[in-house]
Amino acid sequence: MKKRTDAKNGPPPPGWRNRLHEIIFEAETPAGKLFDILLIVSILCSVAVVMLDSVARYQHSFGAALTVAEWLFTLLFTAEYLLRLACIGRPVKYARSFFGVVDLLAILPSYIALFVPGTQYLLVIRVLRILRIFRILKLVQYLDEANHLLRALRASGRKIAVFLFTVATLVVIFGSLMYVVEGEANGFTSIPRSVYWAIVTLTTVGYGDIAPQTDIGQMLAALIMVLGYGIIAVPTGIVTVELSHSSRQREVSTTACPECGSEGHDSDASYCKYCGAPL
Repeated sequence: MKKRTDAKNGPPPPGWRNRLHEIIFEAETPAGKLFDILLIVSILCSVAVVMLDSVARYQHSFGAALTVAEWLFTLLFTAEYLLRLACIGRPVKYARSFFGVVDLLAILPSYIALFVPGTQYLLVIRVLRILRIFRILKLVQYLDEANHLLRALRASGRKIAVFLFTVATLVVIFGSLMYVVEGEANGFTSIPRSVYWAIVTLTTVGYGDIAPQTDIGQMLAALIMVLGYGIIAVPTGIVTVELSHSSRQREVSTTACPECGSEGHDSDASYCKYCGAPL
């Protein structure tokens, strides 16, 4: 039985959908490359508008024009997001992907700002969409390197979680000790404030807004400072080991799956490695 393709009773014709997918998702074709370049220019302009709107001088002089420009960009990106969902076989899967979430976050603050003033400045999240430039410039090797790094971070996730839990325990202990040693007279007015000092000291940031005054307090501070250098090296070593163990992928292409929108396929792949759809 043939699928119905008329506009009233069925999905859009495959040719129309495939053509739209080629323009929006593919960077190899002239139309797709032009679309992505125009999209990145629009993203940069929209981020500039949001940043200028946060400057009181420009907001006072050009507030109305900036608001109009922002809503024009919002409507443009809303239409683009809906078209992405319309031309893909599995819109829910794309909506839950990294770029799908970023695309949604690119337009959501404008609508939320109608009810919660000030949230429109979160539209700077749109700058994340510039990551698509790797596809436009055919820098596909960077996609492989990004996957390589992501695999290493995932593999070291549990080790880093244990490390962070250990650091949290240490700063609570050191902060409590410093609160007992220094007391309110020297600026350590509470355990949470003392823990804040321990975090700043252990991470070698050293704001200097609070400093120990007693001999014992300074000795404890010196111990935390030295310990901080060793602690900084731990997560670096964990990720480095996982990077060396992580296997590299073969050459990847910029082809996007017409069903789920996933990228990063091998250059000779005929089917999507995420959903199995033909490429």
